Amino acid sequence: MRLPCLLACCLCLLPGVQGAQGRFAYKLMNDLFANYSNALRPVEDMDKAMNVTLQVTLSQIIDMDERNQILMAYLWIRQVWFDAYLRWNKEDYDGLDTIRIPSSYVWRPDIVLYNNADDQFTGSMETNVVIRYDGQIMWDSPAITKSSCKVDVSFFPFDGQQCRLTFGSWTYNGNQIDILNHLDTGDLTDFVENVEWEILGMPAKKSVITYGCCSEPYPDVTYTLILKRRASFYIFNLLLPCVMISFLAPLGFYLPADSGEKVSLGVTVLLALTVFQLLVAESMPPSENVPLIGKYYIATMTMITASTALTIFIMNIHHCGPEAKPVPQWAKKFILQYMSRIFFVYEVGESCRRPRTEPEPNSERTSKVPGIDGQAKREDIADVVKDCPEKLSPKDKEAKEELEHSKYAHSQESGKYYVSEQGGVGKGFGYEECPKIHCLCHNERLLKNIEYIANCFRDQRATQKRTGEWKKVAKVMDRFFMWVFFIMVFLMSVLIMGKAI
Repeated sequence: MRLPCLLACCLCLLPGVQGAQGRFAYKLMNDLFANYSNALRPVEDMDKAMNVTLQVTLSQIIDMDERNQILMAYLWIRQVWFDAYLRWNKEDYDGLDTIRIPSSYVWRPDIVLYNNADDQFTGSMETNVVIRYDGQIMWDSPAITKSSCKVDVSFFPFDGQQCRLTFGSWTYNGNQIDILNHLDTGDLTDFVENVEWEILGMPAKKSVITYGCCSEPYPDVTYTLILKRRASFYIFNLLLPCVMISFLAPLGFYLPADSGEKVSLGVTVLLALTVFQLLVAESMPPSENVPLIGKYYIATMTMITASTALTIFIMNIHHCGPEAKPVPQWAKKFILQYMSRIFFVYEVGESCRRPRTEPEPNSERTSKVPGIDGQAKREDIADVVKDCPEKLSPKDKEAKEELEHSKYAHSQESGKYYVSEQGGVGKGFGYEECPKIHCLCHNERLLKNIEYIANCFRDQRATQKRTGEWKKVAKVMDRFFMWVFFIMVFLMSVLIMGKAI
């Protein structure tokens, strides 16, 4: 029964206790600030420096503007100092050891962010201060700061930045206020993870600087925010599309020359890379340091420009006309024999083991047919015509007409031609017999036509062979440059991806 009674008595006395502390708080407030001024530094000896302990807690990185080189962050700033005129004996005020009052009632150190980049110069929020009975004042204030940060985009998007937050007194020198670090690093326990930046650390360092305007030293505390960019967003949205587009450039050499789309493919790929280059340039600050991805874009665009120029050159070789000169001997040996086998370029009818060989122009098969190979001489034809009989008797003319529709026979003994009335072979015409070779005089026009056709056919085959050789040279060069540019694109992609590992 005693325990419930004691609890009931305590609950009845609690409002009275709270009311008593409230009355003592008002009394303490009146006693402390009766003759207090927040305009002067609260020290008993003005020659002594006041120690101010600073602690910064990083809560969130709001934005990193690389183009304007501004870091926007949400901070919790804690300042602790001792006020010599705000002390009391807590026994005189019913054990009251702390009070909370607006910060404007007490003196505050004018600690500001030196590298502030806010155009409105908004300071910390007006929050309460906690005053302890021994004169210790603790002021916690949240602040959204905009600080200047030197951005180095040389390895974008695999870059890391170091942004400095320098805090110090604006008017008090080191002989009046001395700033101390509460911790060697900034507090990151309540940090909200950023989707773009990873925090590697926030070390703090105290410095004492003597400026040119003043002879007194000015202490400050610098918090270095070490950031590393999360590159996955840029890899999937800027880098991989560029790599895939770059691999299309060497395929332009594999495209057939007669398709008419080789140059168009190179120009289209070049325009696509230009669009990505503009996207990167819009987000980067104007600097002499070209980003790593920008270097990759420029190298790829240069490679595609070179491939387009080479494609135009190779197409000019492919479309060599009949007036083109023959392929040089070194090109035949080096390109058509060796390089064509290395890059597996064969014509129809060839194999990888036995290339197709051209027949010799003076082969036995051609030499057996007189006049067909174009080597018939006009002097032989003239001799035949000169020795032939020019005049025939009327009977002989009739016999000549019958000769055109009759069967010819050759006498092995005399080697002379004659026609019998029964269609046989014999003598009975009144003119001298003509030798066997002299019968070619009747086919002079036929021989001339055969010679012209043979010469045309020979010239046509030579032209086709010469044109085919130039086309094969162009095809071999296409395959060669295709593999060269494939290796270049692969190496550049490995180098740019190696920076991400």
